[in-house]
Amino acid sequence: MPYTIVDVIGGEKMNYYNEIKNELINNEIYKKVKDYSKNKNDLMTYYNVGKLIIEAQGGVERAKYGNSLIKEYSKRLTEELEKGYTQTRLKYMRRFYFVFSKSPTMSDFLNYSHYCEIIWFEES
Repeated sequence: MPYTIVDVIGGEKMNYYNEIKNELINNEIYKKVKDYSKNKNDLMTYYNVGKLIIEAQGGVERAKYGNSLIKEYSKRLTEELEKGYTQTRLKYMRRFYFVFSKSPTMSDFLNYSHYCEIIWFEES
């Protein structure tokens, strides 16, 4: 039986892996139904996944060192969703949340790839 990372916050058990998986599945369903507005949904999904990853890793400070969790999630998501949820892709989602949680609104005219490019400029 594979172990599940469960965290207790405010007395509630939260299974971050299942929340992340559900976000990604819901995004895939949404893309199939409403292709014209998928960019906005992609951005919100990746932002939410990044937030959940940081929470699962114990917050922003601990998230910097929590790559073993990303490695586990990447392996499981790729096996269960049959998509390429690589460690790098999940790290981008984590960084995406970190950078844009501190900024004003995001533009609907940019897609996730544009934001990934901007993220790395912000670090420099």
